Amino acid sequence: MIQGKEPREDGCGRLQSIRVDPFVRGFNMQLARPLARSIRLNGFATCLRLEQVYWDILGDMAHLNSCSISTLLSHVDREVHLRHGGVRNFSGLVRVVCVVHSLKDAGMEHGGA
Repeated sequence: MIQGKEPREDGCGRLQSIRVDPFVRGFNMQLARPLARSIRLNGFATCLRLEQVYWDILGDMAHLNSCSISTLLSHVDREVHLRHGGVRNFSGLVRVVCVVHSLKDAGMEHGGA
């Protein structure tokens, strides 16, 4: 792909150029590889399937909290039940938690409604 010259549709079927290539130099496709892991959430065994990049971020978050990834995810699970009555898509919640954590580390906190 030529930087800044790859066409895309503009919503009306017309093609227009992308100015900033979303693939950074040296992009590692292995980070996009889904990986299923067995974890324990508050004592219950389950399987969670996330892309490698999210497992890496969870590992960093667990390290910052001096705990395991299972302990970290148990906290997320417990808190979402206490604060919001649960969530339908736990994997999606975990991905959003990882992105928000990464944005915060980058100084780009994202507020929400």
